[in-house]
Amino acid sequence: MKIEVFSPTIRRKEMDAVLTALVEGKIGPGEQAKILIQNFKERTRCDHCLPLRSPALALYLALKSLDLNKGQGVLISALSPLYYLKVISDLDLIPIYCDVASSTAMLNRETVENAIASNSGSPPGCIILHHSLGFLSDGPGISELGIPLIEDWSKSYGSASPDAPIETSGFLTIIGLEERDMLTSGGGALLYSAKHRNAGSSDAVNKVFHGNYQQNLVPEYGLPDMNAALALVQIKELSKHLSKRKEIAQVYTQSALRTKHKLIVHSDEYNNYAFPLILEKGMKDVKTYARRKDISIESAFENTLIGAGLIPPEQCPEAYSLSLRTVVFPIYPRLGMTDAGKIAKLIQALP
Repeated sequence: MKIEVFSPTIRRKEMDAVLTALVEGKIGPGEQAKILIQNFKERTRCDHCLPLRSPALALYLALKSLDLNKGQGVLISALSPLYYLKVISDLDLIPIYCDVASSTAMLNRETVENAIASNSGSPPGCIILHHSLGFLSDGPGISELGIPLIEDWSKSYGSASPDAPIETSGFLTIIGLEERDMLTSGGGALLYSAKHRNAGSSDAVNKVFHGNYQQNLVPEYGLPDMNAALALVQIKELSKHLSKRKEIAQVYTQSALRTKHKLIVHSDEYNNYAFPLILEKGMKDVKTYARRKDISIESAFENTLIGAGLIPPEQCPEAYSLSLRTVVFPIYPRLGMTDAGKIAKLIQALP
């Protein structure tokens, strides 16, 4: 049987939670969403949290709260997901594309300052910090620029610790719950505010979370209860899932170090959302070789702005180079160690 690159971590506990919600007729937003938010607030120690239908809606509400002027710039990584551009355009804002640091998938203060300088030195009205593949960009350093910062932890949730508060630097933070996010509820997102505030954020936070947010939230925007029930179990089981990912990643790393290919440079704080490898050359021969072994691998950045060809390569050369040469291997918790061993052998034998 072919080993797929991604597979949602849906086990018996998750299925039982969803079935219980269905049996009880809990289809739309309701009690399960409230329980999810209470649990999430206790774990992250955040002030407020909204359970929403999609990450795109969460980003729209976050940007809308800033009351940015038409045509104002929003700085985003070239490795951001495609929906960023759609939301920014729908709000009549202008994207400012930022390259990543060399040999990484991450932004830092220097790359952000370079992007601003290339934009005639005009500071953006907001920065959206997407942590690509779960790797943590320099949120604290970027926040020192004094520009309102929205962070996207959809892929990086659990990078520091599954039970510790997220050290977010943004005035608002998005955690997507889509199929390929670190936590999945089959769709949806959490939009929350941390205990601290960064530049220009207090009024915006009040606009998003004024009054009783559960009551003021339009029902069609809310996270359905069966999705919330699934997400709640995912959060509770995260520590086990992270441990399994780490175990698999260690096996892969030993194989990768014996090859001519490179690992992405990152800090020790990583949730092993993916196992990316920067190939010495292009990925066509590597994909063909893996296919013969019944193992799927994918371009790591195919569904990003630079990967989709929406940004001129010369504008973000580091991100463009990564998009051409970086592949990801299966590393989800449901993957057995027997299959993980097969993938490790594949990695070591890559052309």
